[in-house]
Amino acid sequence: MGNLMGSLRYKEPRTVEECDSTWESDSESDEQPGDEDSGISECVSRFETGRCGEQANMSPKPSDSKSSTKMKRSFYAAKDLYKYRHSYPNYKAPRLPNDYRNLRFYLNKIPLIPDGIFIEEILTKWRGNYDKLEHNHTYIQWLFPLREQGLNFYAQELTQEEIKEFQSTREAKRRFLLAYTLMLDFYGIKLLDKSGNVARASNWQERFQHLNDSQHNYLRITRILKSLGELGFEAFKAPLVRLLLDEALCRGTLPNMLHSTLEYYVYTIRLRSHRRSLLRYARQHYQPANTFLWGPPARRRGAEAGPGGRVAEPTPERERRGGDPHRACSPLTKKDSVGGGWGRRWEGKQGLYRLHQNPPGGGDGEG
Repeated sequence: MGNLMGSLRYKEPRTVEECDSTWESDSESDEQPGDEDSGISECVSRFETGRCGEQANMSPKPSDSKSSTKMKRSFYAAKDLYKYRHSYPNYKAPRLPNDYRNLRFYLNKIPLIPDGIFIEEILTKWRGNYDKLEHNHTYIQWLFPLREQGLNFYAQELTQEEIKEFQSTREAKRRFLLAYTLMLDFYGIKLLDKSGNVARASNWQERFQHLNDSQHNYLRITRILKSLGELGFEAFKAPLVRLLLDEALCRGTLPNMLHSTLEYYVYTIRLRSHRRSLLRYARQHYQPANTFLWGPPARRRGAEAGPGGRVAEPTPERERRGGDPHRACSPLTKKDSVGGGWGRRWEGKQGLYRLHQNPPGGGDGEG
């Protein structure tokens, strides 16, 4: 029924603006639960919670004011993520919907193809083997399946039925979380708890330096985020995207990742209010401020826009803060909440992102 309703609502977008509903309703209270989550929201627990996913998202970085004024958002990326957020309208299931090859792989019953490696071997023997994780290009489609065909054509796309079965299988979800922590460690990040909070790992300096230069991993992160949402861990996305955004934009450790974070990672998040919170935070610290591409249309900017819809020039205070790429961004306030009645704070030099409970009525109305 979810896919049917999604298909009935689906209209093929023709522009970036038609793909991006983030600013359709610029009010947290206007948003209904799951309004971009057709087909899977009933399967997602708040606590336990082909190529389109592996596109070459290596666009120019906004470090040069002259070049950045000519930058445009990618329609290809916007359309891909629009389809993902709407659970692939008009999606047709594969010929063998009952095969459940992804679930069987996660139950350690079949190996990934073509390498012939079982999931338990990856989880127990590959952790910390960064050369293998970097140079092997066949495992990522098996560890993080999608309803899209990836570069490994031996990997099978998910179906809606397999997604539901996976989400109800405790052993599969347990191994999936271990696979997620395996990749986080590879990137220099650690998972803190079952709510999806993340922080810098002890090896973050070495791994961030590698990640900043290894851009094919940016495509992997897009896939990981999408797969989290498909398999019941939608709530895990915002903490990871927030950490990557903060490291790329505010702390200067992952500058090459900034465009991918804003163009791709933010837009894997299905709930509009969560995307708005992340983009508002990014806009506060983005330099040059008048080249920020991901804010609301000019007609929605209200007080932020001057005569003719122009964005107000950055203040001297913002200019001073923009001079140091390693500056620490200001602590989050209640306005920076990323959903569900929860907010996130930056705590200390270790890059720790924690959830804190907002007062009643401080959330975005998500059920």
